Amino acid sequence: MQIDKLRGKELDQLFKAVLTLKDMEECYRFFDDLCTVNEIQSLAQRLEVARMLKEGNTYHKIEADTGASTATISRVKRCLNYGNDAYEMALGRVKEEKPTEKK
Repeated sequence: MQIDKLRGKELDQLFKAVLTLKDMEECYRFFDDLCTVNEIQSLAQRLEVARMLKEGNTYHKIEADTGASTATISRVKRCLNYGNDAYEMALGRVKEEKPTEKK
């Protein structure tokens, strides 16, 4: 895993903090304080790119719908093909839940 190079007290603290969040509102508040708007948008965009790739959409369609660069789409596709299966895990779990309204 690429992230193994970053393992340590600080990253453990971040992940433990994320795991303590109880609901969507707490997530909005935490990530609003933690990240810039652009960082949050980039993370959300990558997850959407992964969802669209899994559904078989073309790079052109994904680029048009999400604004993601072909480099971002390629990176996400590489993770889907050769990564830790985390996109599939997370998307599968999100799909099982009810969609929530945008705030």
